[in-house]
Amino acid sequence: MPFDQASPEIAFRPETVADAAAVEALVARAFGPGRVTRVSERVREFAPFRRELSMCAFADGLLIGSVRMWDVRIGGAPAIFLGPLAVEAAFRNSGAGGRLVAAACAAAEGAGAAAVLLVGDPPYFERFGFSVAEEIVLPGPVDRRRVMLRALSPAGEGLKGVVA
Repeated sequence: MPFDQASPEIAFRPETVADAAAVEALVARAFGPGRVTRVSERVREFAPFRRELSMCAFADGLLIGSVRMWDVRIGGAPAIFLGPLAVEAAFRNSGAGGRLVAAACAAAEGAGAAAVLLVGDPPYFERFGFSVAEEIVLPGPVDRRRVMLRALSPAGEGLKGVVA
């Protein structure tokens, strides 16, 4: 069902332990089996998960979107890694993805994070304050034009170096 005015209202809240299986299934549907070979997956293998900063979107009580957040260090400075961002196909033009990104970044800022890092599509993420950060090195091959950073405080501006 495409999203339109008759579609259900979308509710947003932080992810809970009870959401984990539904989030994993959504991510599998959104990205397929190839997702495990991406550099972002390498980061998630070592980075501590921040469930309280991760967000879920629901329509009629069903999970329709999620974004997850992870603790990382960039050149030794603490930051948050955003991803994956997944939205059910029927809701991809509803604004849910952008609202998830905004809510997760607000949660990270509220928790005192200096910056949020991601690997993504610049035309999409630039709308939310992200810019290309070619001087950040991820643990594996990646198109450096897709490495993006959003500073949440002065300490997060101009971060560069290896992500660990």
